[in-house]
Amino acid sequence: MKSELKKYVVDEFKDYVIYRSLADAERDTTRREILSNLSKKEYEHYMFWLQLTNYQPKPPSRLRIGLMITLRRLLGLVFITRLLERHERSVVRWYRELSDALPPKERETLFHIMREEEEHEKMLIGQIEENIIKYLGYVVLGLADAIIEISGVHAGFLGATNVTILAGMAGLVVGFAASISMGVAVYLQAKQTPAIVPFRAALLTGITYISTVILQALPFFLTSDIFIAFTASIAVSITLIAGFTYYGAVVRDVDSRKEIITNIALTLGTAAATYLFGELLSTWLGIKTLYGRLTA
Repeated sequence: MKSELKKYVVDEFKDYVIYRSLADAERDTTRREILSNLSKKEYEHYMFWLQLTNYQPKPPSRLRIGLMITLRRLLGLVFITRLLERHERSVVRWYRELSDALPPKERETLFHIMREEEEHEKMLIGQIEENIIKYLGYVVLGLADAIIEISGVHAGFLGATNVTILAGMAGLVVGFAASISMGVAVYLQAKQTPAIVPFRAALLTGITYISTVILQALPFFLTSDIFIAFTASIAVSITLIAGFTYYGAVVRDVDSRKEIITNIALTLGTAAATYLFGELLSTWLGIKTLYGRLTA
């Protein structure tokens, strides 16, 4: 029995060390206090399993701790704590399966631990406030709009011409203009929201938009095969969509699978529709035939 419980000791001790390390690296006083409280809770849970097993686990490696701190700085504290909380939910399921095998006193303590994992820790994480969360919607807006619009532009050129550089240039020109337009629209909209700095919201949206456009257009400058370029561009788009959708889902504490599938379907649907339109336009105007004569 004790050997089976070792994984719980290791898990709670790992979370305790991670939260403590995050707290030590945190500059904001309020967030440091929240992380310290989370660390104390995990330590209490660890001590419960330690008393049952007498097993002293090894601390997480410095590499793992350093990675968590780096991810916290890159992706924000809310994302990291929500990610850790998702793991806690699976741990709670393990505890429920185990509870019947414990003596009454230990079972009651375990139920208390489960309530803390499900309620108190979630409440503490909900108190964390970061600017990145306030502006996340603007980043997603720039990303999603760029992917849908520029995928459509590239798909349209796939149907109209075989020249990759033309398709790539068209995506960059349309994307540059659209990023400015989107930034101005966001600036005007953000002025109506007191908690948002309009210039910051507009800048984030514009930078996200044009960065996405550049990544989507890049394959068209690396190959002369327009089908390979378009496939690579779509692969980049799907990767960006999946990554940012997962990030947003973790931060909002919702299931990411349905959102990822929906967003990918919208991108592919837009690409298919604009490809057909470009193909029809090319056939009607004879663009491919004309280009073939000019290059013959």
